[in-house]
Amino acid sequence: MQIAIDVADFTPSEADQLRRAMGAKRSRAKMERLRDRFYTGAATNGITCPLADTIYGQIEAFSGYGFPEAHSMSFALLVYASAYLKLYHPAAFCAGLLRAQPMGFYSPQSLVADARRHGVVIHRPDINKSLAHATLEPDPDSTGRVAVRLGLGSVRTLGDDPTQALVEERERGGPYRDMVDIGRRVTLTEPQLEALATSGAFTGFGPDRRQALWTAGAVARDRPRFLPGTTTAGHAPSLPGMSALEVAVADVWATGITPDRHPVEFLRHHLDQLGALPTAAVPDVPDGTRILVGGAVTHRQRPATAGGITFLNLEDETGMLNVVCSPGLWTRYRRLAREATALLIRGTLQNNHGVCSLNADKLEPLDLHTAHKSRDFR
Repeated sequence: MQIAIDVADFTPSEADQLRRAMGAKRSRAKMERLRDRFYTGAATNGITCPLADTIYGQIEAFSGYGFPEAHSMSFALLVYASAYLKLYHPAAFCAGLLRAQPMGFYSPQSLVADARRHGVVIHRPDINKSLAHATLEPDPDSTGRVAVRLGLGSVRTLGDDPTQALVEERERGGPYRDMVDIGRRVTLTEPQLEALATSGAFTGFGPDRRQALWTAGAVARDRPRFLPGTTTAGHAPSLPGMSALEVAVADVWATGITPDRHPVEFLRHHLDQLGALPTAAVPDVPDGTRILVGGAVTHRQRPATAGGITFLNLEDETGMLNVVCSPGLWTRYRRLAREATALLIRGTLQNNHGVCSLNADKLEPLDLHTAHKSRDFR
């Protein structure tokens, strides 16, 4: 910009136009529109060819790589900072990504699963411990001595205002004593109380999820204008506990996140019987081997430059694997490939120094038992 001002008498505004042209994607075309102005200004200062050509040529040459260089430097900084935080502060890194949702390529479920594989402990929402968003709390069993606590805002149906009301009332009036206390201090609808109960947010002071669900309807009808104790809230009968799979299903329904176990983990015995490999074992398999894998589909992508090839991302409790689907395979299994939440995939492994992808040749449905959703064609 300073060269344009000193050599060619550009005004500051014109110099800024030159800067913008140099940083644009189609910089050469935009630079060409300023060429005559530069030569005219340079001539008035006695700078003519070949010196003017040399100066302009150097400016134009920089515009050819200035745009990608600027982006590469920005991305390099982001990658370095992200990698540093992920390595040395994995819990804080995970909590930060959860607080920034919706964003990025990976769902909260995938982010939490990856953090868990790297030693981070994830705790469910808790009515007396959670804020509106994901936070950190001391945990001697977690990497870095802190764990992630999911926020109340992650519970479906709550929304910003009820979540904030719950947190502010707790800060003002002290911890909630029980579900009846919550119902009389904060106005929540029955679906909101049921969602909190399903997420396990009430288990900190007594009832398990089924008992809390039973109580939610009565609590929703118990308001401060009524005499205390005149409803049936808090008197749930003895109910059977939930299995680990039922807890995972409830977690996915309530928050979209299973904090302690991946849904595919419940199918591992079945997958082992079929001979399906966990994704963590795939890098040890030689290149060109035909293998079977199974897991949840997290993404479907078809870049415009890929010649009709569709890329799937398959996730299990051990990691992720990129799957390549040819146009012919996609046509043959079109409905299954587009709609299945989980798949058994057979194909030929491409293993280049531990960087793996699977060229699929057969797809089969896999029942995941949870309402999992993938992020498709974004």
